[in-house]
Amino acid sequence: MTNINVTNFRKDIYELLEQAIKYNEPINISTKNGNAVVLSEEDYNSLIETLYLSNIPKMREKLINGKDENINECIPEDEVEW
Repeated sequence: MTNINVTNFRKDIYELLEQAIKYNEPINISTKNGNAVVLSEEDYNSLIETLYLSNIPKMREKLINGKDENINECIPEDEVEW
């Protein structure tokens, strides 16, 4: 995570935002009143999806079990009924 004060963030905002987007590098911006974190949209969406999935009862266990399942025992994606 990149740590920077708000004054320097303002000076280099374009480059820092590009870094956050291209390299998924969060930016911690410190101010007198506290800190803020800038994330890429991709990281933000991933975080929200993780929170959503972790709030579904028993989903965590299903994901852990699925991670350990042999890929050859899985149904091909084109055969899954959505």
